Amino acid sequence: MAEAQIETKNWPFEVRPLMPTFGAEIVGLDLDKAVSPEVFPMIHEAWLEYQILAFRGIEVSPATQVAFAAKFGEVQVHVMNQYHGYDAQPELYVLTNLDQDGKPSGAHPDLGTLHWHIDASWNARNGHSTFMYAERPPREGGQTHFADMYSAYEELSDDWRHRVDSMRVVHNLDFSRNRRHGHAPMSAEQKAKVPPIAWPVVRTHPETGRKAIFLGDHAEFVEGMDYDEGRALIEELNQVVTPEHLIYRHSYTPGDFVFWDNRCTMHRATNFDTANDIRVMRRCTVLVDEAY
Repeated sequence: MAEAQIETKNWPFEVRPLMPTFGAEIVGLDLDKAVSPEVFPMIHEAWLEYQILAFRGIEVSPATQVAFAAKFGEVQVHVMNQYHGYDAQPELYVLTNLDQDGKPSGAHPDLGTLHWHIDASWNARNGHSTFMYAERPPREGGQTHFADMYSAYEELSDDWRHRVDSMRVVHNLDFSRNRRHGHAPMSAEQKAKVPPIAWPVVRTHPETGRKAIFLGDHAEFVEGMDYDEGRALIEELNQVVTPEHLIYRHSYTPGDFVFWDNRCTMHRATNFDTANDIRVMRRCTVLVDEAY
């Protein structure tokens, strides 16, 4: 990774890039100032430019997390309500390996997160942005990896571009949950609320005008293609668009607050010792205003 350099712009905070093409840490600003009418437009500008922004080691209450996310749009209440951890903030999706006695359970809370995906790509109003707060990160592992989907598209060979520019893929939450968990974690009622939906593999970001890959682990099959052939193509393309040099790896410390643009990134978690370590994270996702 390139050594971080401090960017100088007409912003009342420092921006330290995390990767050559994307990702930045915000320095010298707390969330109270970040949401002010004077500063928030600059935070939004920096977020569009860098795709991922990170605050290190700050206090963010559940209510503050949801309120900050709401500055970006409507915050989702996830259909899998078994992950809701706060009665007052049903928008928060809690990822924890602690059991009812507050001890490590040995089970990973969501195996699907270990694979490249885009939050809510399975929804008619899919993920606009996601906001992750580290309450209790593990001592080792439990990272979030991010992949730059702008650069992934720009680096595609002419042959790949010809194949994917008009391709549509069906995204299905039930499909991705079943194959990763080895059982059906969704109820019939939950499945009915989020039927499979098709999206172009290449989409134009509505705010930046740049093209980005839209794929990930929720993508089940390619429209108009044999199912098995489409599955193989999706798996191959997910690897093609996540080369090492386009990945930022975030190692959490307590109080890290990271938020990203789902329209131009993919992400995945890494595993950790679920039997002897603790990972408690809370996440919320803002939905796009309309399909694009």
